[in-house]
Amino acid sequence: MHPVDILVFVGFIASVITIGLWQSRSEETHSEHGAQDYFLAGRGLTWWLVGFSLIAANISTEQFVGMSGESANWLGMAIASYEWMAAITLVVVAFVFLPKFLKSGIYTIPEFLEYRYDGLARIIMAISTMIILVGVPTASVIYSGAKVICVYFQGYTPLGIDLSNITVGCWIIGVLAAVYVFAGGLKACAWADLIQGSALILGGAIIAYLALGALGAADPSELITTARNADVTTEQLTDSTPIQRFVALNKGALPDGKLHMKRPINDPKIPWSALVVGLWIPNFFYWGLNQYITQRTLGAKSLAEGQMGVVFAAFLKLLIPFVVVIPGILAYNLYRHDLASQADSKNAAVQDLITKQEQQSVTFTEAYAELHPQEAANVVAHNARLSGAGTSDLSAATAGEIVAANALVIAEIPADIKAGGTLVGYDYDAAFPTLLRNLLANRIGVQGFVLAAIFGAVVSSLASMLNSASTIFAMDIYGKAKSNASQFELVTVGRICTIVFVLIAVLIAPQLDSPKFGGIFTFIQEFQGFISPGILAIFLFGLLVHRAPRVIGMVGLMLNPLLYGLFKFSPLMFGDGNPSLLARIAEWSFLDRMALCFGILLAVLTAITLAVPLKHPVELPVNEKMNVSSSPTAKFFGFVVVLLTVALYVIFW
Repeated sequence: MHPVDILVFVGFIASVITIGLWQSRSEETHSEHGAQDYFLAGRGLTWWLVGFSLIAANISTEQFVGMSGESANWLGMAIASYEWMAAITLVVVAFVFLPKFLKSGIYTIPEFLEYRYDGLARIIMAISTMIILVGVPTASVIYSGAKVICVYFQGYTPLGIDLSNITVGCWIIGVLAAVYVFAGGLKACAWADLIQGSALILGGAIIAYLALGALGAADPSELITTARNADVTTEQLTDSTPIQRFVALNKGALPDGKLHMKRPINDPKIPWSALVVGLWIPNFFYWGLNQYITQRTLGAKSLAEGQMGVVFAAFLKLLIPFVVVIPGILAYNLYRHDLASQADSKNAAVQDLITKQEQQSVTFTEAYAELHPQEAANVVAHNARLSGAGTSDLSAATAGEIVAANALVIAEIPADIKAGGTLVGYDYDAAFPTLLRNLLANRIGVQGFVLAAIFGAVVSSLASMLNSASTIFAMDIYGKAKSNASQFELVTVGRICTIVFVLIAVLIAPQLDSPKFGGIFTFIQEFQGFISPGILAIFLFGLLVHRAPRVIGMVGLMLNPLLYGLFKFSPLMFGDGNPSLLARIAEWSFLDRMALCFGILLAVLTAITLAVPLKHPVELPVNEKMNVSSSPTAKFFGFVVVLLTVALYVIFW
């Protein structure tokens, strides 16, 4: 990095941290308001702070690394559904969920369950949410932030520290985030988010602009090798603008084209069926019932301010695919050879199993077989020896035929032989870091700003997650166990939790570099399926079905992980005796499995409600200090956001 870039980087980060901490200390923290100030920013956030804080807390390297990686792979624009459907979700949250939460005056989402159901439901949700929050999104953001460091600073060893080591990067990210949230609480996070949210969108726009420029200057004969459109020609690319090149290369027919929101029904990640039900479940859970996100809206100074902030965030969500998803697609068009090189480090441990001839089976992707046909044939021969099957000549086989041959021999391997890893052709999670490395070199000042925006976003998101996890422990677990705990004691417990949680997440994060997780974004979404359908189901009943009995809170929270685990892990549990129906469900997209769990839960909870309805609806507490007048302006702009979302789906369908 040029000295000017270092100065810009350090100056930007220092300014953000200073402003955040200064604002968090600008109002005297009285003992009776200590927890409210630390965990909910004194319930004084304005709409623009709420809106930018929601976006900055949400958009971090898990999107810039994970979502860009999925778009670089086969999904393309389809992954943008997580963003555009979120816009509609946020509008619903602003006018259905938020009024109930702010009127009740709760600190945490699990706290609402105690008022509506019972204390056991609150504890179950608090523990499960805290475990998922620390082990999945927190660990994932640490890993994805470290991924940017590792790819961008390959070969750099300042003070003897190897920045290309994923574990080193995880510790750097984790420690900085812990220090920040330890000192400032939610208000520091919110003010930092205001700056980071703006800088992050601007930084992403800069990368998208530079990537399109690089596409316009690239050699058409090289670009044509990445085309997903069989009809495109080198001559056509030669006479095209950058945007025309982008469309020509990627707008092919399904399933190959990358510019479609709709995917085939057999797509393993986002089939079109998921757009009907499945994708709404993680969206409503994340934006309406996830403490890490909802904590910002709970800190709003009034319902109108909260609604305006949420709708503002919904509008910003419409912009995100243009600075995250499209650059990911461009990364494959421009630098697929770099992504193949990055895959070597992921494959090293798995290839070592074959070298040592350990008794483990190995699989590989079709991209790997296409790039390394001889190595893939060797894997088939290795697995054939384990299964006792005879080997066949694959010297003239296509990549698809080699993959199919490997699947056949693996099916015959005895169950007592431990399964090995998966070899990948491309490291798609390296797509956005690769863009940074190739596009920012020699761009003095710009390099420092973009890196600072991304690095700051990582720390900001982590600080938000850690603050939320510590809030849940302090208020829902420790505060319930010790009802006479002082405000100072609750804040102290929250700060101690921050340190403990970041240590746990940092230990988990480096493990996510393994190919077996299938990409960091998929890991985040899939494992939240253990809690999201159940939580959404009981909240819908709690908010909308006033006679729903208290027992369904515990039933929904306990039944969902059992169902989801059964559908996901049935091949491991039943082996060759796996019932045919469960075997088919296990092959579904995880979003479709979530939809199935949600449907079963709704049926069970409805049956219980009809059998033993409450005689009288539960009366929720009321926060008399909160202004709960709805915002007509927010309703108007919410309607505009919904129309814009529908228009984007029509354009990219």
